[in-house]
Amino acid sequence: MAKFLPIFAFQFLFLFFFFLLLSSFTTQSYGYARTLDRKLLGLKKEKLTHFKVYWHDIQSGRNPTSISVVKPPPNSSATLSGFGIINMIDNPLTEGPGIKSKLVGRSQGFYALASQEEVGLLMAMNFAFMEGKYNGSSITVLGRNTVFSKVREMPVIGGSGLFRFARGYVHASTYSFTPKTGDAIVEYNVYVLHY
Repeated sequence: MAKFLPIFAFQFLFLFFFFLLLSSFTTQSYGYARTLDRKLLGLKKEKLTHFKVYWHDIQSGRNPTSISVVKPPPNSSATLSGFGIINMIDNPLTEGPGIKSKLVGRSQGFYALASQEEVGLLMAMNFAFMEGKYNGSSITVLGRNTVFSKVREMPVIGGSGLFRFARGYVHASTYSFTPKTGDAIVEYNVYVLHY
């Protein structure tokens, strides 16, 4: 009996510390979901980052970065507002307004003309960064963009890489627009809360 007492005590201590450790990782459990301590994911103090980038929507030339994939019917009364048009984009994001300015990322996604009365876009895009500390990280913007307003605000709804759990907003303002070609350069001020 004396031989089994140390083994029993060791097993008891092991199980006790195992359950103690397990309980420190979760605070509540509902079978399929549990609340985690954010430190387990390496999440530290939340910070606010500001980016200023220029978004180049190029519809003309031999290598457009924005192409229409859906057009409204030709006899539609919505052709004045463009209602129903959907463009896929892979637009350059640069440090300055010139296309030859330093490329810091790409804006990939789509925008759809979603208003019958004005030029109001539904924008769904990822800003995929390719430069410096944020290389390989992205933020996701989803919202309404009334392109003829001076400043438009859209939410940042998430991100990846260094922007996991990101939230925030962007302010978009048109830097230049060429009606003949549809090409536009838009200044984006991005404000992102992330860990």
